[in-house]
Amino acid sequence: MGYSDIAGKQRIVAVCGVKNSGKTTLLERIVKELSKRELKIAVIKHDGHDFSCDIPGTDSYRLKEAGAYGTAVFSDARVFIHKTGAGDYARSLIEMFPEADVIFLEGMKDTAFPKIEVIREGISRLPVSNREGRFLIVTDKNPGDYEEETARFEEIEQIVDRILRRISPEKKAGKGVSER
Repeated sequence: MGYSDIAGKQRIVAVCGVKNSGKTTLLERIVKELSKRELKIAVIKHDGHDFSCDIPGTDSYRLKEAGAYGTAVFSDARVFIHKTGAGDYARSLIEMFPEADVIFLEGMKDTAFPKIEVIREGISRLPVSNREGRFLIVTDKNPGDYEEETARFEEIEQIVDRILRRISPEKKAGKGVSER
């Protein structure tokens, strides 16, 4: 996808899998563990379908409905950007988090970024992601069914340690990963 220049500057991991496989639940647990280790984490979620991101009745919604192709609202504490049209949004969003120790992409199964695939019994059977970059499968199925290293959903500390080793092999699995 042409992200090699970004990958050299940012520590990025995609978490992918089919719909309802548990990607968000796994990411919640990973983010909580990394936050306990005092790391700054950002998550960018890719939605393969269109979605609504503004609240009807707000000023930004009204301006978007009036025809603005983009709106932004910000305060001292947060920013909200709503932009319509084609573009390399993943790149733009990644660049918005330069202070993050790790950026997770939820989805983006076709990327070559380091990635974890979630495979859940009754939901999915085989990996669906681009094999390039895939370093771990988190599953409740038989680990012997897969060529890649596997982990169980409840092994969060071990999963986080594997993530940190993968994205920063010269660093220890804990505080200090953000040193560049």
